[in-house]
Amino acid sequence: MSDTPAPPDPHAPSPAAGRVFVSYASQDGKTATHLCEALEAAGIACWIAPRDVHPGQPYAAAIVHALNDCRALVLLVSQHSVASPHVHREVERASSKGRTVYSVRLDTAELPAELEYFLSANQWLDAAGKSIDTIVPALVQTLQHPGAAHAPHAPAQVTHAPAATSPLKRHGVSIAMVIAAIAVVGSFVERILHKPAEAPAAPAAPTALAEPASSGPSAHSVAVLPFENLSGAKDQEYFSDGLSEELLNSLSAIRELQVAARTSSFSFKGSKASTREIARQLNVATLLEGSVRRDRNHVRISAQLVNATTGFQMWSSSYDREIKDALSLQAEIATAVTKALQVTLMADVGAAIELGGTQNPAALDAYLRGRSLSRQQFTQANTLAAYKAYVEAVGLDPNFAKASVAAATVASAMASNFVNEDELDHWKSLSQAAAEKALALAPSLGAAHAAMALVWEREYLDFPRARAEYDRAIELAPGEADLLARAGLFIVNTGDAREGLALLQRAIVLDQVNPVVYSRLSNAYLGLRRFDEAMQAARRYLQIVPGEPAASSLIGMSQLAKGDTAAAWATCEHLGDQWGSQLCRTLALDRLHRIAEADVQFKAMRAGLGNSAAYQYAQIEAGRGHVAQALDWLDVAYKIKDPGLSNMRTDFFMDPLRKEPRFQALYKVLQFP
Repeated sequence: MSDTPAPPDPHAPSPAAGRVFVSYASQDGKTATHLCEALEAAGIACWIAPRDVHPGQPYAAAIVHALNDCRALVLLVSQHSVASPHVHREVERASSKGRTVYSVRLDTAELPAELEYFLSANQWLDAAGKSIDTIVPALVQTLQHPGAAHAPHAPAQVTHAPAATSPLKRHGVSIAMVIAAIAVVGSFVERILHKPAEAPAAPAAPTALAEPASSGPSAHSVAVLPFENLSGAKDQEYFSDGLSEELLNSLSAIRELQVAARTSSFSFKGSKASTREIARQLNVATLLEGSVRRDRNHVRISAQLVNATTGFQMWSSSYDREIKDALSLQAEIATAVTKALQVTLMADVGAAIELGGTQNPAALDAYLRGRSLSRQQFTQANTLAAYKAYVEAVGLDPNFAKASVAAATVASAMASNFVNEDELDHWKSLSQAAAEKALALAPSLGAAHAAMALVWEREYLDFPRARAEYDRAIELAPGEADLLARAGLFIVNTGDAREGLALLQRAIVLDQVNPVVYSRLSNAYLGLRRFDEAMQAARRYLQIVPGEPAASSLIGMSQLAKGDTAAAWATCEHLGDQWGSQLCRTLALDRLHRIAEADVQFKAMRAGLGNSAAYQYAQIEAGRGHVAQALDWLDVAYKIKDPGLSNMRTDFFMDPLRKEPRFQALYKVLQFP
């Protein structure tokens, strides 16, 4: 069996006309794929994302075109899909086009009113508590002969929509700080091939960059714009931005809402764009905006919810509170917003929003200072200052789980990027201890599991444990774009291309102007040998952050992989000393037979980075045909637990080494899932 995925089919997928569209939530992806394969084995062509999205085609546009052209829609009904705004929109659009919807029940989840409206008169198959294979014969017969009577021996009967058999059991869990945990590292834009590069400057407000879904926003969608700082001091802006983000995360904890991700929403800070234009680019129906005025330990927040189509206020209010009441205030505002949007709240939404937070004003202030620092340029000084701020927050409130999550994530960043071998174990221990503490304090906090996944993946190369933690984090926080993108790249690298790409594409739908997401998507396509798509994702990254060397390096690496050495050299020649640029230049010079110059470039890279880039040195030596030296550097990489080793399974640079016994032994030790 090959150690790397087979190259993709170079031919574009056929149009969706006459196919059956399979609609599902990402958590049910394996079941959906299995059902699709079973239907196609019976001669029924299916359209399923992300498999059938054309290379280079905007994901949302592909969905819309497929729904327009399909002959029917098969919906997998589960507790995940009934809570998914995107599934709701797919059903609504298919119904509006007169397509029959065939629903396959996977569990006993209760239908929300907006789905029940479209499904009450459609046909159902019940696979709850049993294998999906049990309903395939009946579904095949129904799709082949719509409206015909079914054979009496069919193992599953098609019925009309049943009444709900039991209420949907939603877990009252929060994603209130996944952005503050995973996006801490997420904002440290990844080094190409899975190591973070220097974070780019904050992206400008998008103009023609965003690609919103053309199907129109959900009525329950909202974007939280940065609240204006009215405190009279520029140095208090971290506080107003921080509270805005906390409120965004609070709303994201409500599964019935679709909330635009932080990177996309905050890209409009200071923008003169109209309400309607901002909402169009973010693909939301409403905007939440306001102001924050702080006076020592008191805060005044004014907020208003605006209908993006009419420009009219749907709700507004002002609050005067002590900072220690910030958590309960977030829950109060979130509840008011959901009522204005006519959303039925789950009973424990307040507990979900407050999970892992603090009522200590000084601890909250330290935490928000740390987050502000973590979003600035990715330097050792800023990273260390952010870590100290998070530790200060934990010291002021030892039960502040979200601060422990942030401390764990930043300690991991220190270990992966800034310290020498003598300090590695110290920072890894700090990261692991903080993540474990967060989990102990708040086991239902998705961000805590995401931080633990990061520890296992990057610091200890324990990929099975990392995968288990990512799965749990996604279960608890299914709408967090940075988490989906990080997990998606990890899952692609460790063996499941289809699931990993589905997560990455979902992240793009949620956060269309986040450069980190496109960086990870480009890396994923590199590993899958889909080099044109890797370049397209990198160019999108470069659109959002013009001049970013890491994005250009990704383009250069793709050009090298395609054999276009001259283009790769032109791309990377003047990118400066960012390590990805050095790697690109070294390999390009070698392939241009400028061996002495390649040696000088490689020597300069090693002098600047030491052994911390051992995996990249292995890539270079393998790319230059120096098998023994490449294997030696892989040994060093394993000794220092270089996180780049998570790429071994898919990395095209490793191909010359795959038959080597030393490579195979290391691959076995790493226990890829």
